[in-house]
Amino acid sequence: MAGKGGRVADCVQVAVDNATFHFDKLYTYRVPERLRGCVHVGSMVLIPFGRGTAARMGVVLKTDAPDGQAESLRLKELYDAAPEQARLSGELLRLVYFLKEHTFCTYYEAVRAIIPYGAQYRAVNDGGAPRLQKRLVRHTEPAYERTDTPWTGRRTEKQQAAWDALAGGAKTRAQLEQQGVTRSVLEGLVKKGVLTVFAQDKSAALPREDMPPRSEITLSPAQQTAYRRLAALMEKDEASAALLHGVTSSGKTLVFLKLVEKAVAAGRKALVLVPEISLTPQMIQRLKAFFGGRVAVQHSGLSNTERLLQYHQIQSGGADIVVGTRSAVFAPLSDIGVIIIDEEQEHTYRSERAPRYSAHDVAKRRAAEHHALLLLASATPSTESYYAAKNGRMALVELTERYNQLPLPEVRLVDMRAELAAGNASSVSGALAREIEANLARDEQTILLLNRRGYQTVGMCTACHEVVKCGACSVPMVYHKAENRLLCHYCGKAVSPVPEACPACGGRLKYTGFGTQRVEEELAQRFPKARVLRMDMDTTSRRDAHATMLRRFAKGDYDIMLGTQMVAKGLDFARVTLVGVLGIDQLLFAHGYKAYENVFSLVTQVVGRGGRAARAGRALIQTVDPNHPVLNLAARQDYQAFYAEEIAFRRMNLYPPFCAICLAGFSGEKEAEVLAAARAFAGAVRRLTQERGGIPLRLLGPAPMHVAMVNNQYRYRLTLKCRNDSAFRALLGEALAAYQAEGWPGRASVYLDFHSDADL
Repeated sequence: MAGKGGRVADCVQVAVDNATFHFDKLYTYRVPERLRGCVHVGSMVLIPFGRGTAARMGVVLKTDAPDGQAESLRLKELYDAAPEQARLSGELLRLVYFLKEHTFCTYYEAVRAIIPYGAQYRAVNDGGAPRLQKRLVRHTEPAYERTDTPWTGRRTEKQQAAWDALAGGAKTRAQLEQQGVTRSVLEGLVKKGVLTVFAQDKSAALPREDMPPRSEITLSPAQQTAYRRLAALMEKDEASAALLHGVTSSGKTLVFLKLVEKAVAAGRKALVLVPEISLTPQMIQRLKAFFGGRVAVQHSGLSNTERLLQYHQIQSGGADIVVGTRSAVFAPLSDIGVIIIDEEQEHTYRSERAPRYSAHDVAKRRAAEHHALLLLASATPSTESYYAAKNGRMALVELTERYNQLPLPEVRLVDMRAELAAGNASSVSGALAREIEANLARDEQTILLLNRRGYQTVGMCTACHEVVKCGACSVPMVYHKAENRLLCHYCGKAVSPVPEACPACGGRLKYTGFGTQRVEEELAQRFPKARVLRMDMDTTSRRDAHATMLRRFAKGDYDIMLGTQMVAKGLDFARVTLVGVLGIDQLLFAHGYKAYENVFSLVTQVVGRGGRAARAGRALIQTVDPNHPVLNLAARQDYQAFYAEEIAFRRMNLYPPFCAICLAGFSGEKEAEVLAAARAFAGAVRRLTQERGGIPLRLLGPAPMHVAMVNNQYRYRLTLKCRNDSAFRALLGEALAAYQAEGWPGRASVYLDFHSDADL
């Protein structure tokens, strides 16, 4: 550890875990003799903090004491330091500073976002001096294989299924459970002596394909033109950015693959981001089909051990390509040549907890550091990205036709008011039911989108008309029939069994509305021979559920896929010829300035899932407002017309891209104090703005959040329309300091978010 002048430093400055933003500064510690040479900038360390000797985690951000004053300070010594391989690289350290400055998080919140849980350390005190220990991750798991022992006697259906599943050799318990084989069946067969169980290293279970024979990536003339433009940007020794806007099924993924191939051929690395876990399996499959075992994966669906093993593969240079969701943007890759953000408009690229970052911003910074190409891609780009491309701030590359000249699906809007007037109160219109019947007869597949999980959405008293709400949140509870319970989709609180009497007056409760569970039941009644796959948060919570379900649907094990937004984007199935959109009106009339953009994107994307092979596609959109312009533009897949209307609305009402928006959120147990805290912060912002001679700013509020209470915490917001530059961020930093000095954090917590549009 070198200090100033090249000598070994005996002091370090440390950012501490679990510090509030207001007290998040660097604390100076002396390095004990036994750790000299082991502690560097970026090292994870264990320190005594506070008046006592309680141990806390920290990260070294500087060496030496401030201004070389170590001799005049009474310093505590470090307890311990993590091994060298746990040290943050220079680039990742710079990201820590970037996140702190731009998202108002603490240093260590940024560190936790960058390093996966399994690679982090924790404090241990077992009687001696406190020391560091790696987070507990299990490196083995039970695996089973068949013996040669003769199996006599009767076999149950489940036992036979387990025996057949193991015909190809040993499998882990997790793999067998995905195939429907339960633990009790496996343990019973072990007792019989026909199966043996052993501990298998989890790393052995990770995909380790050898590089397959290289298949040629064949591009159409339009794709080749797009690729040449993007490849030219990659060849420059400077950072560049581009937007690839292509209609659904135009073949954007093939262009991605060629760009990744180009980066790898040049000895560089590639990073591919997708918005949801449900889209990861297909992207992994496509990348591994061409690049084999040099592909690593990072997303929250992996176990801690799997994620850590993949992380080490990346860190050691064993992976050229990383694919994953938002957090993969921090993958410890060196010499990145291209960063691709697929379906770039999706809100899931923005973190909703500290650090509240946008993967776009982090990717842009990493592309600048590596002189790489940042490629945003979508059939429905965000208004901000398309505006930037149209105004020359990034290259605009467009694919205007479907691959192999396939036609866009034929789209019809179904008036659900007419359906109700005709006596059909079902969630599925007569027109859609007839199209589903036709698909079943032709052995073609159907995708149905309904962005509401559960069975019924509202329980209302027939006497006093009160809605059954969560006791801790200001939202109605949702009836989940399969589990026979009411569930709050915000805090997770459950009520079981489902009440029949109103808790307010004792009157009879009537449950109305429909979610994915109820539609699944209706489909079973209406089409008894149809095989229905439901994909929502309830059915995909099990490990690897997304990949298993999508694989079985692709094989033809199901006729109908019913799901929430996770079925709307990125999926590619040759036999899907019909798409149905149910319950879109709830989103059409939702809060937020992006409501219309979200609806246009969702409908356009899901309609594009149909007719992606030789068979023509068609789509039906069910709505109470079939003349709504946004739905009609989405039905025509007319992004240009939608953009023209949306950008005019944004300009007139001063929304992004014509300003930045910062949401200041406040929460606490007492509503009056939360409101007073929001007003105090607003007052500080106004005073500081005047002192600086009028920084461009519009301040709206305070007002209750759209969901005014979550988990017994009242919630208020301020909306600041601003220019997100260093001067404005400095003003916010001073406002936070004033908020702290006046003692408000004890009454209401505060956070700042430049990427939230849920309540705007």
